[in-house]
Amino acid sequence: MTIQDLKDKNLIIFEAIVGSQAHGTSDENSDIDIKGIFVQPLDMFLKGDIIEQIADEKNNNVYWEISKFLFLLGKGDPTAIELLFSPEDVILIEKDIFKIIKDNKNLFLTKQLKDTFGKYAEQQIRKARGLNKKIRNKMDKEKKSPIDFCYVVDGYKTYPLNRFLKEKNYNQRFCGIVNVPNAETVYALFYDEFSHICFDDSISPEEQKNNQNVFKNNFKGYKGIVKESENGELISNEIRLSSIPKTDKPLCIFSYNKNGYTTYCKKYKEYFDWEAKRNKARYDTTIKHGKGYDSKNMSHCYRLLTTCLEIGEGKGVNIRRIHDREKILKIKYGHYEYDNLLKDADDIIIDIEKAYLTSDLPEKCDPNVPKDFLMKIRKDFYNI
Repeated sequence: MTIQDLKDKNLIIFEAIVGSQAHGTSDENSDIDIKGIFVQPLDMFLKGDIIEQIADEKNNNVYWEISKFLFLLGKGDPTAIELLFSPEDVILIEKDIFKIIKDNKNLFLTKQLKDTFGKYAEQQIRKARGLNKKIRNKMDKEKKSPIDFCYVVDGYKTYPLNRFLKEKNYNQRFCGIVNVPNAETVYALFYDEFSHICFDDSISPEEQKNNQNVFKNNFKGYKGIVKESENGELISNEIRLSSIPKTDKPLCIFSYNKNGYTTYCKKYKEYFDWEAKRNKARYDTTIKHGKGYDSKNMSHCYRLLTTCLEIGEGKGVNIRRIHDREKILKIKYGHYEYDNLLKDADDIIIDIEKAYLTSDLPEKCDPNVPKDFLMKIRKDFYNI
């Protein structure tokens, strides 16, 4: 079933524009997002084919089945609460059958909202902090290899294995390594000097050919530190061991920071997944204002916190942000420093705790309220 099916079958009982358009903080780049509520057909309901949610491809337009909507209201879900308190000028559809919920909407205002609105906002703050790190700490597209996490042991000091190889003019493909007994992630390194000479690009092709003929009879079979492709690209995420003759002597002992490389690979994937999926317009705005944080996300966080505080103070749910619109827009456009915004958020959270401590709101929504509304709406909608 699609959104169009809901419309064609006249199943939608409530529909409204949400987001910045409803908050009064939209601009020329803002999308028009719609959320709605529907009642699924009687035959599907009787068969037990419950459809909780229907959305478009981008998830901008989302419609909840009445049972899920009432369940979310009972739990104090911020998105469901805000939809219920939509300003009249953004409501697109409102059937009479929906009025039983609309006329009793204050029954869903409880102290639970301190956690649902407030905790959700705190999650957004943590998300903003994570995005801030990604924005400020760009990663090189060229992925590092395990060799970049190997360090030569030199007395009480260590230095990068890559530096050792460069100073010796060694190619990693002609190296051989073995485990050092009883020392996890510690290895001994060997080098096939003759193979290095055979594949020396500085000598003539004829000399290379002669050397390589000799090389076939003297090749030690070292596998290199990391597997390479035919064009010399390091293609493995693991270091590889070789069989080393007992008569060969190691050139150095090195340690491989395997945990460091694993952590790096995870961060590398997360960063470039984020880069591929990030909202270009929002990212461009972040770069333009130069404050190093996702300003749209932070404005969303500030609005959630102030809405939560107002509910706790007995001021209701103010979707249209008339009194603090200018500040929300200034945050959205990056007019504030990141650390100052975090300080403001922490102060609001303290105020929220105080407000809900003395609030006369009920602790939780009566579980029978959403159940009774659901029964009433289904009976009316199905003409039972």
